[in-house]
Amino acid sequence: MSDPLTPQTLRPARRPTMYFIGVSTGSSAVHRVFDAWRPLLGLDDVDLVGIDVPVGADPETYRRVVAHLRDDELSRGALVTTHKIDLYTSCQDLLRTVNDDAARLREVSALVARDGSIDGLALDTVTSRLALEAIVADLAGRDVLVMGAGGAALALCDYFAHRAGAAAPARVVVTDIAADRLAALADGVGTGNPAITWQTRRLAPGEVHDAILAELAPGALVVNATGMGKDRPGSPLSDAARFPHGGYAWEFNYRGELDFLRQARARAETDALTVRDGWHYFVHGWTRAIDAVFDLGLPTTGPGFDRLDDAARRVR
Repeated sequence: MSDPLTPQTLRPARRPTMYFIGVSTGSSAVHRVFDAWRPLLGLDDVDLVGIDVPVGADPETYRRVVAHLRDDELSRGALVTTHKIDLYTSCQDLLRTVNDDAARLREVSALVARDGSIDGLALDTVTSRLALEAIVADLAGRDVLVMGAGGAALALCDYFAHRAGAAAPARVVVTDIAADRLAALADGVGTGNPAITWQTRRLAPGEVHDAILAELAPGALVVNATGMGKDRPGSPLSDAARFPHGGYAWEFNYRGELDFLRQARARAETDALTVRDGWHYFVHGWTRAIDAVFDLGLPTTGPGFDRLDDAARRVR
């Protein structure tokens, strides 16, 4: 594993390279996972290199990264985590094409470089569905609380609005500390499934969600999409929070302090919770991005996917 690069230390790739654009990429399990996947995917000659970009970087920083991937002969593309919306906003004019989800959501989760051009893809709607189905396949009639309105949260809500059909929840409450993120989400899902009641709540920095949890019906799904516990310390809940009985607690992340996950596990027996971290989201997200960059035709279910999932778990 090579040390992560920064936008200031980018250099020409020495052999075919896929990048990982995040905040603290060096501590990600994907470096071990990618090593385990190389022989299964036929990518023995491919490097995976992290690029660490601080949260809320200026537009020129994102443009420097995207231009490098576009112009470097052996750079093949990238997976984007924390920076999906900011990268799209800053670099839209550098992208030759974007897929329909990227245009609608105004976010990019994968970059694909070809012959001096670069394309942007939003893949999180697919990733969200695949990961969610491993937790609860049918949300019909349930409440959902999505804490955080960043790119991954927007993609999950877009799935509810446009693709979940009869399995969509009855009510979705989305929170954030930023009014512009909530407005973008409302614009993105407003034309979706009319059977869903949408509510947005703007919270003050540091304000917890305990009172909102208390409003949820039994069996609700609670999602931590804030980045707290990974990119930022803490949890969107206090330790006194009580989850909806018989519900589901989904932490989008799989590494870090994960205070929300700790809180949910502590309440799992009392509140009859099903608790999941972001591991399946991680595996599906990476396999979808690798498939886009290298055009491998990777499966999302069945024995072929299970082999990749098993290999990843062995080195988690």
